[in-house]
Amino acid sequence: MEWTESIRHTIRYVEDRLLEPINIEELSREVGISPYYLQKGFSLMTGYSIAEYARYRRLYLAALDIIQGQSRIIDIAYKYGYETPESFTKAFTRFHGMSPRDLKKNSSKMTVFLPLKIKITIQGGNDMEYVVETMKGFRVVGLQREFSFDSSFRQIPMFWDEFTRKYCPPMHSETAVAQAISRYRIGEFGICVDDIGKDGTFAYMIAGTYTGDTVPEGLTVYEFPEMTWAKFSCYGPMPGALQSVNTKIFSEWLPGNPDYEISLGANIEWYSDQDMSSPTYESAIWIPVKDK
Repeated sequence: MEWTESIRHTIRYVEDRLLEPINIEELSREVGISPYYLQKGFSLMTGYSIAEYARYRRLYLAALDIIQGQSRIIDIAYKYGYETPESFTKAFTRFHGMSPRDLKKNSSKMTVFLPLKIKITIQGGNDMEYVVETMKGFRVVGLQREFSFDSSFRQIPMFWDEFTRKYCPPMHSETAVAQAISRYRIGEFGICVDDIGKDGTFAYMIAGTYTGDTVPEGLTVYEFPEMTWAKFSCYGPMPGALQSVNTKIFSEWLPGNPDYEISLGANIEWYSDQDMSSPTYESAIWIPVKDK
């Protein structure tokens, strides 16, 4: 399925199931895109995660039900998937800026959240600096944790902060893990991989290139098969430069691309050994692709 149509299909899928839990794995199979890339692309193109979009649509519809006044608040809470009236009231107040009872008196103040319409304008995609190349299989090694997509934007930076405090600059060099981090240049890559996460999660690795030596306990090795990668160059201070290119990939390069589509639920960010705050800092985003 073409990238833009996949996002439109996702919106239709959510709209058809607003009274049901959203099954990301099922949706991913329907559109033929990995759960990680589907959620990442949806977020970058719309500004909302899939879970946020579904939640906001439900809270808008719940407000309409409250204004109509034909159902009790407790029944509306259960209708839209909340386990208790208290959890519903808390979410409702956060979204609309007032409680369900107050909304009955001030219905004009509710927050309107209508179904999204996806319109793509290609602007500047040809200006992006990238190469597409086939690479032999390679292995990486690093520290690995699993994250849910909705919390990853907060938790992955915390993971990096923890890594930096422990190992940058090198400390406790007598430990096997610290020695391996130095030997394999762990920290050169930030890697997301869908197929080794549990349901609803993906694996994230702070990694380096594995050269075949002994791997101490606490580190994980992952092997990428031979495949084609689209490698996008990023220039400028982190994280802004990398975020900007990420957004362009999903909003300009992928939509309507006549040649390539994503081939695997994986993503690699490469970081050079320079000052990350420098305006000339170099980094890159690698995305596995295949011919259409």
